[in-house]
Amino acid sequence: MASRAFTRSLATATKSVKPPIQLYGLDGTYANALYSASVQDSSVETSFQSLSKINTLIETDPKVKDYLTNPALSKLDRAEVIKIVSSNLKLDETTTNFLTVLSQNNRLANFKSIYEKFALLNDAHNGVVEAKVTSAKPLDSKILKRLQTAIQKSEFIGEGKTLKLSNPINPEILGGLVVEVGDKTVDLSIQAKVAKLNQSLKEAL
Repeated sequence: MASRAFTRSLATATKSVKPPIQLYGLDGTYANALYSASVQDSSVETSFQSLSKINTLIETDPKVKDYLTNPALSKLDRAEVIKIVSSNLKLDETTTNFLTVLSQNNRLANFKSIYEKFALLNDAHNGVVEAKVTSAKPLDSKILKRLQTAIQKSEFIGEGKTLKLSNPINPEILGGLVVEVGDKTVDLSIQAKVAKLNQSLKEAL
């Protein structure tokens, strides 16, 4: 079967092609495997475009999401859904085979997070490093510009790389910042400081 052959090629590609950044966890493992296969079989950009099409379809059509993630569906039913989706979206063969592997391993419910991890690999492949500066309230444009300059000059961004900065909002951090660059995180939030203080108090009492 083609899917079994692709599963073997995924394992071979993962050993022979090193991703530009190291991702961890189950979703990271699948994203790394698809990246390695894409480098060998087609192109990273093609795979990313295909995954983006699937992600958009899932977000805009709840029925497709239900079909793909419904544990009650048999493998044959899921395979038929993938075949239809692949045909309608004109997906490349590498991505179609990858979806089939996810289906057979009952991991289609993880598609969203795998897609997000693959987006990081695609950015890194193109010399783009994503940085997230999470704050309790939106940051002023001048502050963001200063942060971008500081992060660009840091050891986290290699020479010749392009920084893509975003400012997610999370009121739960109370104040301060949480800076994420690639797989590195620097937690400067008030929430983290309070948690650390509480832990110190527990240890002292």
